[in-house]
Amino acid sequence: MTTDTLQSPIGPAITDYLSLKRALGRQFANEAHILRGLDRFLAGHAPSAPALTAESFAAWSLALAHLNPTTRRARMRVVRNFCLHVRRRAPTCFVPDDTTFPRVQPARRPHIFSEEQVARLLRVAGGLPARSTSPLRGPSCRLAVVLLYTCGLRRGELVRLRLSDYDPGERSRLIRASKFHKSRLVALSNDAAHELDRYLVDWRRLKHAPEDTLLVSSRGGLQPRSGGGLGQ
Repeated sequence: MTTDTLQSPIGPAITDYLSLKRALGRQFANEAHILRGLDRFLAGHAPSAPALTAESFAAWSLALAHLNPTTRRARMRVVRNFCLHVRRRAPTCFVPDDTTFPRVQPARRPHIFSEEQVARLLRVAGGLPARSTSPLRGPSCRLAVVLLYTCGLRRGELVRLRLSDYDPGERSRLIRASKFHKSRLVALSNDAAHELDRYLVDWRRLKHAPEDTLLVSSRGGLQPRSGGGLGQ
C-alpha cells in the first residue's frame, strides 16, 4: 500500500505502520483492510481533521453497527493498536478506550443438520429457477449444499473452487491455500462425485474461461454456448 492510495491526513502514518509490521514478517492483510476503511471514512467525513479524534472514531464505530459485537470489537482494537503505535512519536495522539468497546459475544453454537433437513435443502436449492445472468442457479446451489455437507468445506473454499481443482479419476478436489495458507486434497464420496459430474455436463455448455469458478455466480452473466441449450 502506498500513500497515494490513502486520502485522509493519517494516511502516511497508516502506511508507515503497515510497512513496519510487514518488515517484521507479519502479513497484516486484515489489518490493512480495516485501516484502509478507516482512511476512506475519515476522508469522506472528516477531511479537514489533522488526526483521528474521539469524535471521528465514535462516528466510524457507529458506521460498523451492522456488524456483530465481536467483529466490531476486533476492528476497533486494530485501530487502537495503530493509535498506540502513533503515540510513541506523538504523545498527544488520541487512543480509544478499549473498556468502551463492545463485549465479546459467546460463539454461536453449531447446528447439526439431520438427514431430513439436508434432503429438504437439496430439494429447495435444486428447484431454484434460473435467471438470465445465472442459468445454473438451482444446480449451483444444490452442488454447494452437497459439497458443504459431504466435504466439510469452508464457505471461502467453496466459492473459490475451479474445474482444474477436480480430479475425476481420483474423485478428489484440491482445496488451494486455505487456512494457514495450506492446500489439501479432499476425497469425494460416490454420491458427491456423481452430483459434480452431472453438474459439469451443463457447466461445460456455458461460455467460461478455464479458471472461472466452478459455482456459477449471478454476477457473471454467463450464457449458454451456441448449439444447444442447457440440460439437453
